[in-house]
Amino acid sequence: QVQLVESGGGLVQPGGSLRLSCVASGHTFSNYHMAWFRQAPGHDRQLVGTVSKAGGTTYLTDSVRGRFTISRDNAKNTMYLQMDSLKFEDTAVYYCAAATSFAGWNSVEGYDYWGQGTQVTVSS
Repeated sequence: QVQLVESGGGLVQPGGSLRLSCVASGHTFSNYHMAWFRQAPGHDRQLVGTVSKAGGTTYLTDSVRGRFTISRDNAKNTMYLQMDSLKFEDTAVYYCAAATSFAGWNSVEGYDYWGQGTQVTVSS
């Protein structure tokens, strides 16, 4: 069992930056593929990015590539999402997720554990 806790969300103006953190506990963090998802009101939960177990391979969806950076520090049991040049459309609840298998890497169903989410609001 893995417990995930996100933090770092908040209200930011367009063009601003935030860094989200996801701290894991309860099991060996480096055994899990990790991901960030987001869910805007009235929309399905969507993948933002993934990072491999050792952190060497990352993926970011087209809409955030070049603005967001995903990373992890296994020594700190923590995954990060650095968000720069934020836009109105980035407003959502951001969730971190952990998977034992990479088979379902791009779907909600592919992840075994979820955090409670942290709200990111981009507004002027």
